[in-house]
Amino acid sequence: MNKFTKGSLLASTVIAGVVFANPAYAQDAASSDATNQEQAVEVADPAKRAAEGDQTGTQDIVVTGSRIVRRELESAAPVAVIQDEEFKLSGAVNVESVLNTLPQVIPGAGSFSNNPGGGVATLNLRGIGSTRTLVLVNGKRWMFYDTSQRVDLNTIPAFLLDSVDVVTGGASAVYGSDAIAGVVNFRLRNDLSGIEVGGGYSITGEGDGARYSAHFALGGDIGDRGHATVYGEYYNRGSVFQGDRNFSRFTQGDDGAGGFSPGGSGTIPAGRLIYAGNGNRVGTDFATNRNVVFTAPGDFRTRVGSTDLYNYAPSNYLMVPQERYLVGGYADYDVGDGHTAYAEVAFVNNRVANELAPTPVTGTVRVNIAQAGAFLNASELAQLQQLDATETVGQNDGFLNLDVRRRITETGPRNSLDERNAFRLLAGIRGPITDRFSYDAYYSYARTRNANIQSGNISRSAFQAGLDGTAAPINIFGPNTLTPASVAQISILAQNGEISTLQVANASVTGSLFNFGMGADDVGIAFGAEYRKMGSEFIPDTALASGDVIGFNAGLPTKGDYDVREGFAEIRIPIAARAPFAYKLELSAAARYSDYSLKNVGGVWTYAAGAEYAPVRDLTFRGQYQRAVRAPNVGELFGGRSNGFPTATDPCSDLVVGANPTLDALCVATGVPVSELGNDLSNGNTQFEGIFGGNPDLQEEVSDSYTAGLVFRPTFFPGFSATLDYYKITVKGAIGTFGGGFANALDLCYNQIQDINSSLCQVFIGARNSLGELDGNPPLFIAANTGKIAAAGVDLQLDYSTRLPFNLIGSTPAKLNLFFLGSYTKKSDFTAVQEFPDNVTKCAGKFGTICGQPTPKYKWTSRASLISGPLTSSFRWRHLSSVEDDDDGVDYTVEKLKAYNLFDLSFAFDVNENYSLAMGVNNLFNKKPQVIGDNQEQANTYPGSYDVLGRDFFVSANLKF
Repeated sequence: MNKFTKGSLLASTVIAGVVFANPAYAQDAASSDATNQEQAVEVADPAKRAAEGDQTGTQDIVVTGSRIVRRELESAAPVAVIQDEEFKLSGAVNVESVLNTLPQVIPGAGSFSNNPGGGVATLNLRGIGSTRTLVLVNGKRWMFYDTSQRVDLNTIPAFLLDSVDVVTGGASAVYGSDAIAGVVNFRLRNDLSGIEVGGGYSITGEGDGARYSAHFALGGDIGDRGHATVYGEYYNRGSVFQGDRNFSRFTQGDDGAGGFSPGGSGTIPAGRLIYAGNGNRVGTDFATNRNVVFTAPGDFRTRVGSTDLYNYAPSNYLMVPQERYLVGGYADYDVGDGHTAYAEVAFVNNRVANELAPTPVTGTVRVNIAQAGAFLNASELAQLQQLDATETVGQNDGFLNLDVRRRITETGPRNSLDERNAFRLLAGIRGPITDRFSYDAYYSYARTRNANIQSGNISRSAFQAGLDGTAAPINIFGPNTLTPASVAQISILAQNGEISTLQVANASVTGSLFNFGMGADDVGIAFGAEYRKMGSEFIPDTALASGDVIGFNAGLPTKGDYDVREGFAEIRIPIAARAPFAYKLELSAAARYSDYSLKNVGGVWTYAAGAEYAPVRDLTFRGQYQRAVRAPNVGELFGGRSNGFPTATDPCSDLVVGANPTLDALCVATGVPVSELGNDLSNGNTQFEGIFGGNPDLQEEVSDSYTAGLVFRPTFFPGFSATLDYYKITVKGAIGTFGGGFANALDLCYNQIQDINSSLCQVFIGARNSLGELDGNPPLFIAANTGKIAAAGVDLQLDYSTRLPFNLIGSTPAKLNLFFLGSYTKKSDFTAVQEFPDNVTKCAGKFGTICGQPTPKYKWTSRASLISGPLTSSFRWRHLSSVEDDDDGVDYTVEKLKAYNLFDLSFAFDVNENYSLAMGVNNLFNKKPQVIGDNQEQANTYPGSYDVLGRDFFVSANLKF
């Protein structure tokens, strides 16, 4: 699970508006036709034209969040729309780079996710979790990639996007499970005629991280009865290492005095030994703190805490490399009498690598003293012999149990290559039933297969055998002591496989009934049925499944599937239109019954109700309530147990003895020797091992969401519009890691509950070694219906477009577009354990090891665009407000991250109607992230939230013929 400890629980903006006639964002969809840029501003909005009775340019549409066909673009639920121009003006090729900047989005996995990584891009609306955001393409479910049933945004062709609709709040009544936080619908263009080719190139101001792409699309009519589009794309992204930037070149840790000190890992290339026995240490280098480090081959000394650390940063990716091939097509054909058959096909080959520092071997090893003596100086050998001779158990048996901490730099860095092949097929037919009703039926099948190859791993059994005399001796006693033969002896190549499938069969009927005779449209209805089957499996090789691999996390196989049968209905009731004191009055409702094959879910209802009321043409009020559910996914249900290394702080480490007797006693009760109280029990490590896995006894999550807002389009101020929407989402029985994850469970047990008999403290019994360090038996954190998630806030959007009394190019007056989209997060809370409802973690305005990614209270983007003839000049401002650390029990060097602002400049030029260019620079002023110490995510910052590349240039071209 991702950290949320908010990260574990959730498993866990800018987006500029555009630019041409309509802004890229609109709370209610607007036309994306570029020719509209020369229309008069006061009639540029098709929804406004419809309200005035002018049907020119309007057509029957389906708004995301509803299945009912309508002729206007507003709905009871707020819909943010990103037009295709935003991708052009931001130089984006991958969908994630635009969507993760939305104020409604907390960044998920992406191009800067190296540890944890996986080579995917996910979407996390409202910070509620990527598993709770439903992703659609053309209104239908898209393929997912793993046992968590999440969509990889890398599989969606950004160059073919017409628009992206983002709906906040539960939408299970319309779309089924997973739409807890909301729905994101990617609409692909279906009007392509001819051939379109294009490409782009980006590079950072440092001259690295090159990205280039090339694409083609061919579209045309099939006689006079249909249309077809085929497409292909190639994308290549170069890597950037943490060592390539000053702020991330060295791992930073807190020095305890308000500053930073060199941080890193206590597992060092020269090697470190910790003696855990009870032999006489007097006179040895183990006497002070049981720890010794090697300074030269065969020569060790007493370890000096924070100075004997390994800087692992330079070997880690800051931006992970990617190579992607994407091909596909879609077509529709009128088979007669208005009945249209349609089909879609897509195939994606996506390769992404993650790279980490060389493998850190840790753990207790039985060392043959005589064998080791061949690699040790005489004085060092004598110290080991003294310990052996004075032990009360195993005295003079020629062996010592030593906790070895050795970084195997001789193997080089660890590399994990994920290659995903994904395809999706869809076939359907739609057409009229009567002059008032129509039908749509389709079946889709999607499959994703991932092959993961890991290099740089070490075999635990081979490493042990090389030290205890049962295999050829290996020399780990000093820097660069392992020979090529020894490296080959202990190295192991590991492989994982993953297969995920999704089947959907859907049939629906939409139509109109009657109207109330007050100028409004007919009452619209939709109803239908759906069948879905989800299956997924994780297939580790024998070494990974057995836990013999050191380097990347081991795990047991996972396999499972389930299905659901659903019936749904929806109604839209326009009551009045253009009447006195009721320029618009409309009600809506939806319901769905879902019958799951899962024993602890069974049959569940979801439903929704909404209303829109405009007393006058200029002002519309809207609101909606939705009950939504999310069934547990395959990974949460059937996930094989696997090792993970989350970031955490041990409350028993470096405590002041006697300052909190209750904490002292609890630490002792969970395995800290009294003699070790007050000592450094972390040994410089900020990551601790736990075991994570699925739970077949999970129940569904249930959410209630409310939205309420207004739309203001004053006729007395042409070109201006404003929307203001409040949202509140509450998820009960939220599925996450037991205790909210490792870090949160530590905090709850030791700092808050402080009861050895609680389940949260019991999980740490046995987790400590004989020295009290969290290096014993890894604690178990399986999936659980943990507690509650609550999110609330306000979205504000402002748009203004006007003609100017001058031009720069051509004879047409220039146009100015101003745009602002902002979000205020009032609440982002989670309750990690149902038994302790008062232990609420509040993450609004916070960041850190408990909440994970920063959740700023204020987040916005604004854009000013000047359009003069064929030239568009655009300036974007992205803002994150300051955030504070989430752990009140620890004083970090950085307790607050300052407000963060980025500025971007871009230009688009239509050379002619067939050839266009775009260029620009993101992060114009080369803003760096604020450096963080112990409460960082990685690279001394949070790379998903703060820009780590620096000034970044892009250019793209598109040709149509």
